[in-house]
Amino acid sequence: MQKRLLIPTLLVLAALPVTAMAQEEMQHDKMEHAEMTHEHGVGMASIQPLYDQFKGWLIASADQMPQEHYGFKPSADVRSFGQVLGHVANASYMFCSAALGEAAPSMPNLEEVTAKAELVKGIKAAFAYCDKAYQIPEENAMESVTFFGREGSKLWVLNFNAMHDAEHYGNLVTYMRMKGMTPPSSQRGEM
Repeated sequence: MQKRLLIPTLLVLAALPVTAMAQEEMQHDKMEHAEMTHEHGVGMASIQPLYDQFKGWLIASADQMPQEHYGFKPSADVRSFGQVLGHVANASYMFCSAALGEAAPSMPNLEEVTAKAELVKGIKAAFAYCDKAYQIPEENAMESVTFFGREGSKLWVLNFNAMHDAEHYGNLVTYMRMKGMTPPSSQRGEM
């Protein structure tokens, strides 16, 4: 009975130094990656251009769509053009306030606004607010925040925001095409 326990015990003891070395190497790799990310700005610097690009296209879409099409819906079960813009603006305050570590500003629900001038002004204001969040110093980008009940970094929240902008810009491309318009991203051959 003792011989049967001795061999597995010796194998476990022999593996301990190897396991400890592997864990130490993994920790070293994580630290090296974090230092490299910080040095080369692959965090905030990697997401900023995407945010800026979709921000520009969303604002241009808002400017270019005529007021009479702000209520247009490709089907009854989706948001109108204006509601998509209002939704993006509302969400921008939610995402970017989380990244900034502050309460979202108290704003009217822009998804309920129907006037083009007010929606254009509203989305520009929301992006101006978000611009501050995208200026977070690189060393603060990996600070932990809770967003939608999940733990993540400020960078994660800002990446989520940029993806959300991209998703809804894609919606607006379809709306514009259905109205015979060329979306901003295709006006200069960018997409």
